[in-house]
Amino acid sequence: MAEPTADKLVAIYIKMRNAIKEKEDEIKLIKEQQEQVSDKLLSLCNDQNADSLKTPEGTVSRRVYSSYWTSDWESMYKFIQENDAFHLLEKRIHNGNLKEFLSDNPDLCPMGLQSNKKYIISVRKPNSK
Repeated sequence: MAEPTADKLVAIYIKMRNAIKEKEDEIKLIKEQQEQVSDKLLSLCNDQNADSLKTPEGTVSRRVYSSYWTSDWESMYKFIQENDAFHLLEKRIHNGNLKEFLSDNPDLCPMGLQSNKKYIISVRKPNSK
């Protein structure tokens, strides 16, 4: 069997690239639809003030997701140095460590610290019985 020519290989490559692009578009659409369903499930949890909803199809869990950031890195770094709190750093603020630090030191807060908390959901399939 002869080796494929450059023309054939290019044609195959382009066909594969186009197929990947089509799949990426499909995945993007599915993710957008999944986000809409996630929003509706979160609304159900919020309307019922429920942290979980158990259904025959699976369990929805609502939890608080916290994140922290700063608009003033110079002040943040100085704060971290003054409090010997270098464990708060990654290339971004380490959310878990900063949450714990703020809990342990409620009277301390670095300049420029910003935070966001929101409810999010996770969905698990039911356990086998």
